[in-house]
Amino acid sequence: MYLPLRWQLATALAAQCLALGTAAQPSLHPTTTLVISGKVAKTLNLTVDDLRRYPAHQIEEPPLNGTPQNQATELPRSFTGCLLRDVLAAAKPVESKPRNLRKTYVVATASDGYAVIFSWAELFVPARGESVIVAYERDGDPLSVDEGRIALIAVSGTRPGRHVKWLRSVEVRTIDP
Repeated sequence: MYLPLRWQLATALAAQCLALGTAAQPSLHPTTTLVISGKVAKTLNLTVDDLRRYPAHQIEEPPLNGTPQNQATELPRSFTGCLLRDVLAAAKPVESKPRNLRKTYVVATASDGYAVIFSWAELFVPARGESVIVAYERDGDPLSVDEGRIALIAVSGTRPGRHVKWLRSVEVRTIDP
């Protein structure tokens, strides 16, 4: 009697886990528009064509999840896009006092809910800000559907980079005291 009951419980639990796992998997929702919002003078809805109107920048991202042996054979991926700070500047961040920009941060969110945060200084200090782009091409070709047509790539020499595929929105926020 205990064996069949345990078997039924185990089967029911496994089925529920599978159902939850399936529901939790992100569906491919390629992004074709990027919304810049929050503490800005004007909200922007940008397409890939709009992003191409900004000065183009190219950065290389080292191979992901590679061992030292794999990194020797894998080539870096080259991304083309515009600087995130150029897009933010076009939206005209609103702050009553320029010194309060020190309390400002930026949240970049993907269509699957994944998000990364940048401090204002990370984006507007010249050396760092030039390594954060809103990408629309990889290795000379448009981003594939599995990357979302629009992605955010941040490469850093001192720590792992940040990569947001399916980039949907960028919101400017301020820490309130």
